[in-house]
Amino acid sequence: MTVRTLVIEDEARVAEAHASYVGRVPGFVVAGIAHSVTDTLRLLDAARTQGQPVDLLLLDMNLPDGHGLGLLTAVRAAGHLCDVIAVTAARDTDVVRHAVAQGVVLYLLKPFTFATFRSKLEQYAAYRDNLAASPREVVQDEVDRLLGSLRPTGSAPLPKGMSPETLQDVTSAVRSAADGLSASEVAAAIGTSRVTARRYLEHLAGTGLADRRPRYGGGGGRPEVAYHWRVVP
Repeated sequence: MTVRTLVIEDEARVAEAHASYVGRVPGFVVAGIAHSVTDTLRLLDAARTQGQPVDLLLLDMNLPDGHGLGLLTAVRAAGHLCDVIAVTAARDTDVVRHAVAQGVVLYLLKPFTFATFRSKLEQYAAYRDNLAASPREVVQDEVDRLLGSLRPTGSAPLPKGMSPETLQDVTSAVRSAADGLSASEVAAAIGTSRVTARRYLEHLAGTGLADRRPRYGGGGGRPEVAYHWRVVP
């Protein structure tokens, strides 16, 4: 079963990247790219008229002519029953809550790696496969199994030797520091070595969650590197 997927993203370069990702996941095909609310509704109507309705929306929340939640309301009002995965930088818990209330089945925060993107699509594909294999009338354990398909079985694996607990400590330290932190400062804050702190900081930078910026002191020597939590617009 092929999942016809509409990518909704206002930045052209990012939209093309997401479409490329979709094409790399077996069972999924790009049904189109929309850069706005207007584009989305037009493409959904055209696809339905052609007898090839869209199955899945990859929905950015920040669009030039409206918010993704408003778009989702319009999509439902127009009778489109496609499923929705939010692919967005919106981290506000109210947005997450309203997205779930409006039927968003999965929520993927930017920035992310292809492996994370693929795992979300594979979760959704497993749900579709289980739904197709289920009888017309289901019992409770079958409903639980269907909905369980949309729940992750665990976090993406960390590099060897890294622990989720230390990563969380480093993440919390960097997020709470408006002016960024060096590896030495993080090490002092969480009680670990500078080498260990730097390894976790480099992991955050490598996955796009933190930025490296030079910090110049007053002594005229070489600048140290400060790590700042990345705020994605």
